[in-house]
Amino acid sequence: MNRRALLALAATGLAVPNVLRAQGAWPDRPVRVIVPFPPGGSTDTIARLFQSKLAEELGKPVVIENRGGASGSIGAIEAARAQPDGYTWLLAYDNEATNQTVMRLPYRAMEAFAPVSLVATGPLALVAHRNAPYRTFQDVVNAAKSAPDSIGYATSGVGGLAHVSTTLLASQAGIKLTHVPYRGGGPAVQDAVAGNVPLFMSNVVIISQHIRSGVLRPLGVTTRQETRHVPDVRSFAQQGLGDFEAPTWWAFLGRAGTPEPILRKMQEALVRAVSYPDVKARIEEQGCDVQASSPEICGRFLSAEIEKWGRVIRANGITADS
Repeated sequence: MNRRALLALAATGLAVPNVLRAQGAWPDRPVRVIVPFPPGGSTDTIARLFQSKLAEELGKPVVIENRGGASGSIGAIEAARAQPDGYTWLLAYDNEATNQTVMRLPYRAMEAFAPVSLVATGPLALVAHRNAPYRTFQDVVNAAKSAPDSIGYATSGVGGLAHVSTTLLASQAGIKLTHVPYRGGGPAVQDAVAGNVPLFMSNVVIISQHIRSGVLRPLGVTTRQETRHVPDVRSFAQQGLGDFEAPTWWAFLGRAGTPEPILRKMQEALVRAVSYPDVKARIEEQGCDVQASSPEICGRFLSAEIEKWGRVIRANGITADS
């Protein structure tokens, strides 16, 4: 709107919109971050670790809303339907990439969301309860070859990266395992620690304390090489599974159509929030590495993950009912 038009509006006594002022005022009320999983899981844990610092950076409260169910799709759908006004954001987990192929969703991630920042990446680890008869991954392979489909493994949900990557892992190892899906990482880790399921494929964030205590025994990690987050445990690639790699990740996404100044301000605030030494240390001691990326890197990464795991899902016939 040019100066002449503004003066004309002012002359009529109408309110004069001030675009610059409106953009500069954001946020003028609390901002909500949808976590598409129940409390206690890794996504919830990471969100709450940077929540207070993000609120300080923005100058307004940041409210974490847990919208669990359907492998994270319920919360993601709510975020995809939100107004692009900068007041609803999504902390997406790696399930967001696999859901794009596994499920029939009312949105496409790369169209519905505006990438803000890749927050963190880390290893998945296959762990066994200390009372289970598996001290190595080769023990699992031997047992599964003797009795196919007799060994169950838990994950945080159907079609998530833990499920899809374990399907690929079992295929490359020439074995068949039985999937035991849960509604989120919190419930799954409770049963794994209780010994109600012999194996659990999970990001390290929610199991690191149980690995340190000895309740859960790591059999392998999904990074290409060994990782500092699970010391002295070889990757599956190092155990003879070729180039197998399946890092877990968390990404901060906004609604597509959100004004660019707001997206930029949120990205800058988020990067500062997760880069505070105490916040970064607390996130990384959970078992992942803070990334704090640009929107461009985040977008390219998410697109590549959707394509990569989409191929695996289609090749193995994985559906929401798997």
